[in-house]
Amino acid sequence: MRWTYSCPYCSAMLNPDETIVLVAAHGMTRVLMGFHPEPGNYKAYMPPGVSVESGEVWDFSCPLCHASLISYVDRDLCGIDMHKRGEKHRVYFSRTAGKYATFVCSPSGDVQTHGDHAGAHSLELLEFV
Repeated sequence: MRWTYSCPYCSAMLNPDETIVLVAAHGMTRVLMGFHPEPGNYKAYMPPGVSVESGEVWDFSCPLCHASLISYVDRDLCGIDMHKRGEKHRVYFSRTAGKYATFVCSPSGDVQTHGDHAGAHSLELLEFV
């Protein structure tokens, strides 16, 4: 596994295999949703019968402590921690289906951007926490 992800609140591992697992909620729908761990790869895995329409805004939370992952620095993004080569990074990703924007913030303050819609967000607000 190249990347290990965890909840920023309880530190629970979110990808026990290669898939990041989060609780996803939209309207009356509440499911476990899986995501590809590579920043910039927007492959998502939904339960049978669940569809995601472009433009829908989803809420994401930790499947263990149930803390909301919506970022206080940008309410359009959610944040989780990524551990890579022994170093912790903060990863922010868009809550809106079809909007491809991911940001990887390193402890040194560097921000890597991924996705066609990353430019719609202010990088000054993003920070490693």
